[in-house]
Amino acid sequence: MARSKVAVIRVRPDHILDDIERLHVLGDVEKALPKGHSTILKDNISWHFPFPGANTTPWQLEGVIRSLRSRGYDDLVCVQNKTVVTDAFKGEDLNGYVPIFKAYEIPVRYNFKPEDMTWSVYRPKAKMNVLDTIFPEGILIPDAFHGANIVQLPTQKCHIYTTTTGAMKNAFGGLLNTKRHYTHSWIHETLVDLLAIQKEIHSGLFAVMDGTTAGDGPGPRTMRPVIKDVMLASEDQVVIDAVAAQMMGFDPMSLKYISMADEQGLGNGRRENIEIVGDVELADERWGFSVGDNGASMIGDVMWFGPLKRFQKLFFHTPLVNLFVLGSEAYHDYYRWPLRDRKIFEQWREQTHWGQLFDHYQSHGTLATPVGAANKSA
Repeated sequence: MARSKVAVIRVRPDHILDDIERLHVLGDVEKALPKGHSTILKDNISWHFPFPGANTTPWQLEGVIRSLRSRGYDDLVCVQNKTVVTDAFKGEDLNGYVPIFKAYEIPVRYNFKPEDMTWSVYRPKAKMNVLDTIFPEGILIPDAFHGANIVQLPTQKCHIYTTTTGAMKNAFGGLLNTKRHYTHSWIHETLVDLLAIQKEIHSGLFAVMDGTTAGDGPGPRTMRPVIKDVMLASEDQVVIDAVAAQMMGFDPMSLKYISMADEQGLGNGRRENIEIVGDVELADERWGFSVGDNGASMIGDVMWFGPLKRFQKLFFHTPLVNLFVLGSEAYHDYYRWPLRDRKIFEQWREQTHWGQLFDHYQSHGTLATPVGAANKSA
C-alpha cells in the first residue's frame, strides 16, 4: 500500500476558520471527495452535554462547512444518530450546531427516524471479521449512504473500550442502527468491518479531527480536558487515528482496531508508511494520556469483556437492556454532569481561549458570514 498523508497543524481561536481552510488544502480534500456527490457531515456527539473534548466543536463544524462550500461542495447534509446515553436533539442544541445549520442552510437527517432515513441489508464484498456473525439476518446500513461522500468530525480523545477513538469509531453510530451495542465485545473487529464497508459504499472519505481541547482519561464522556491547540485531517481513516493515538502517547500498532485495519490493507497505521504535512513537529509530541476506569466502564468491562460475556443475549437482546440504559443515563446525566463535570465545563468556558470561543458561538451562532448568505446577497 502507498504511503498515506495526514495533515497536523497548530490552530488558534482568532484564525480558526482560516486554519481549517489550510488543513483542507494540506489534506488534499478535493482529491479525497469527488465533486457532484452528496457529502455527509458526520459530527460526533459523544455526550449531549457540552463537555470539552467530547463532541465536535462548533468551529470544527463551521470551518469544514465553509471550506467545502468554497470549493463547490453544495450538496451538504448532516446525519445524526442516537445512543443509549445521548440525545441527538439535545446534543446539537447544547453544543451550538443548530444556529450553524440554519445559517448555512444545512439539512439534518436523523438515521433513527424512519421518515428521514431507510435501511436495507448490505452484502459486503470484503470478508467480514465479525459483523456477518453478529447479524446473521443481514447487516443493515442506511440507503442514503450509498454513493455519497462522508466527512467524519471526531475529537482527539481516549475511549474506555478502544483506548483511543477517532475517525474509525465515528462511523459506528452512523452506519449501524440502535442494536450496535450487540457488537461491543468485538468492537475492534467491528470498526475494521465498518471501514471496509465505508470504502465500498462511499464515493469519498475524509476526516477532520479536533484536538483543540483533547480528552484524557476514561472517555468518550468522563474525561480530563487538556488544551492542545491542534487539528488533524486525512483521507485515510486509519492514519489519522494512528497519528492522533501516537500524539496522545499510545503505540498505534498496539491498538487492535488500527493494527487489524493496517494488516487488512484498509489504511496505514505504521509510521514508516505515513507522510506528515503541516506543522510536522506536532506529530512527535507525546502527551502521556491514559484511560483508566469510571463506574460505567467497570460495569461494561464485566458485561462485554468479562465473565458475564456469555450471557449477552440475555442482557442485551431482551428488554433487560433497558436497565442498563437507565443505569447509564442516571450515572452520566444525574450524577456526573450536575455534581462533577458541569463544574469542569464552566471552568473551561471561563478560563480557556477555546471555552471563550465556545461562548462566542453560544451568543452569536456563527463566527463568520455564511458562505451561502454572502453569495445570495452579492
